[in-house]
Amino acid sequence: MTRPTSRRTVLTAALAAAAGTGAVASAGPASATTSRTPRTLPLVDNRFWTTYSDWRCGSSEGTRALAGPRPGLVISTPAGSTDHTDPHTGTTRTWEYATWTSPVHRPAVPATEVIASWNAHTPQGTWIQIELRGSYSDGTDTPWYVMGRWAAGDTDIRRTSVDDQTDDRSTVWTDTLSVDDAASGLRLVSYRLRLTLHRAPGTRLTPTVHRAGAMASDIPDRFTVPATAPGAARELTVPRYSQDIHKGEYPEYDNGGEAWCSPTSSQMIIEYWGRKPTAEDLAWVKPGIADPQVCHAARYTFDHQYEGCGNWPFNAAYASTYRDMNAVVTRLGSLADLEALVSVGIPVITSQSFLAGELTGAGYGTSGHLMTVIGFTADGDVIANDPASPSNDAVRRVYRRREWENIWLRTKRYDANGQVRGGTGGVCYVYWPVDSAPTRHRVLRSLGLT
Repeated sequence: MTRPTSRRTVLTAALAAAAGTGAVASAGPASATTSRTPRTLPLVDNRFWTTYSDWRCGSSEGTRALAGPRPGLVISTPAGSTDHTDPHTGTTRTWEYATWTSPVHRPAVPATEVIASWNAHTPQGTWIQIELRGSYSDGTDTPWYVMGRWAAGDTDIRRTSVDDQTDDRSTVWTDTLSVDDAASGLRLVSYRLRLTLHRAPGTRLTPTVHRAGAMASDIPDRFTVPATAPGAARELTVPRYSQDIHKGEYPEYDNGGEAWCSPTSSQMIIEYWGRKPTAEDLAWVKPGIADPQVCHAARYTFDHQYEGCGNWPFNAAYASTYRDMNAVVTRLGSLADLEALVSVGIPVITSQSFLAGELTGAGYGTSGHLMTVIGFTADGDVIANDPASPSNDAVRRVYRRREWENIWLRTKRYDANGQVRGGTGGVCYVYWPVDSAPTRHRVLRSLGLT
């Protein structure tokens, strides 16, 4: 069975076209070469602002750094007020605002793609906007691109990405800023983030941003990746939820079923860490629906412009609304990196696309799908909670290591018609509690995530 085309497919295809026709790392049969370490050349750079010192850097208009066990950025004295018309409701409201602009960050890898992510608390009556401005390798700058307008709830604004942002050299595809022609050699060599915090006028409300940053990468075009040798076996006990049992539910949030792979995966990991929505949170869900928390996750990850729940940073932001949770979108370089996270008890949500025949035991093909890696067998095969399953009991799957690592890490693939399509190149979500063991922090730090 080939699963229906999703809106993420259109974006992936566009990114593949944007990547040009650069050299392919490997084509044809998978290499027999094995390695326990990622490539030595940097392909991914992560930079996140999280500490009290971080929030005191850069430039501020009306914000201040908040000290304490979990530092953050808040509104101090608003810099002004602005009228905002929500494109999805047509409602215009006046908001007070304050801004913070990060210092310039120069990633270790001149990038073809940048994906921002953030963790914030937005009580009712508040919301945030996240923008990014890059500098090209030719010395010129991009515009300020909106990477998201976001609130945890959906009563003040409709959380949304912004379409039609381009300067004819780079484009924002929902959640990903991409250089249009990577083969030209043009790269993003630095960037800044700008956070705009909004609140209802005349109140003392404020959003609190605990983490903001981005993953910059330059992943080479590749149909196959080098194989890695298995590490230690381990399996984490993660709740199992099927997306398929929700088919047809809540058309206003993209109709359940295969469209809900991302929030279903997010909810599994949130509950693994001992967090879950309250009965009050779930009171809006229709009585009798199984696993109402999955419906809740779909509603509160839904991107009203993308018209789906698959916006990567919106899923991370949703996870961070739970008590003391960190969440980021990044890329990993190999299965060795993923094994390192699992070895210290951190499951990972991964994004991949494949034909039905490319992943033995899946029973479906997909143009874009999220699943949760929860462990590895003694032979190194991947143990996944795959929400594309007919029941919760069927969610746990074991996939062949070589097949799985290739469909996850490649950036090019062929569809059923022999046409070249894009792959995500190792995109994943990583969620973990603020109060984590030192062993976990060491692994996260080695991957640039803390």
